[in-house]
Amino acid sequence: MKVNFEKNIELDFKTNEAYKTLRTNISFAGDDIHVIALTSSVPNEGKSAVSFNLAKALAEDGKRVLYVDADIRKSVTIARYGVDIETKGLTHYLSGQAELKDVVYDTNVENLSIIFTGQVAPNPAELLGNDRFKSMLAVERETYDYIIIDCPPLGSVIDAAIVAKESDGAITVIETDNVSYKIVQRVKKQLEQSGCRILGAVLNKVEMGGKGYGYYGKGYYGRYYGTYGDYGNDKTSE
Repeated sequence: MKVNFEKNIELDFKTNEAYKTLRTNISFAGDDIHVIALTSSVPNEGKSAVSFNLAKALAEDGKRVLYVDADIRKSVTIARYGVDIETKGLTHYLSGQAELKDVVYDTNVENLSIIFTGQVAPNPAELLGNDRFKSMLAVERETYDYIIIDCPPLGSVIDAAIVAKESDGAITVIETDNVSYKIVQRVKKQLEQSGCRILGAVLNKVEMGGKGYGYYGKGYYGRYYGTYGDYGNDKTSE
């Protein structure tokens, strides 16, 4: 079955160029980098948008790409991109309710496939840590050039570290003027403890002359506004 993204997924010129730069930097990270986990420190830094647009940029470069929405606690993909069909997803597969072939959807973006989160589950960390998740990645590595995994903020819940352990590399999305040095360093340490290679950071929501957002870099600025122990229980978007 093919999924059509009904809402506009086109980017302005400067943002599109930023994702091309990110795509190029990833290509120089090494030919052993195929599964990439993306996370952030706190909610609403834009890591879901960065994950999706990176996957799209790689697909537009002729790579076979699988985008996995592993933000089981608070996914925004279906609502954001106007998917209006009933889908099975990652939780259905991980809990044994569906086979892998039944949760992978082609899309109207050439070369891009997607696995949605599926139904809300009470135990996301346990599902992501089970053998079916490892098996899924092993199978899909044979089909796709890149697997891009959108994970919850690592400063809020442990899910991203579990996913990173099975990935070839990780990228942290950092919103300008919204997160402190200490919280980013804590997230960096958690990724390192997972054994995953840290590829770098995306400095997001950088105003580019008032005409778009997006920049790939390794710096960050700002302040931290609080804790998010109830991630997934509120209605804010990621």
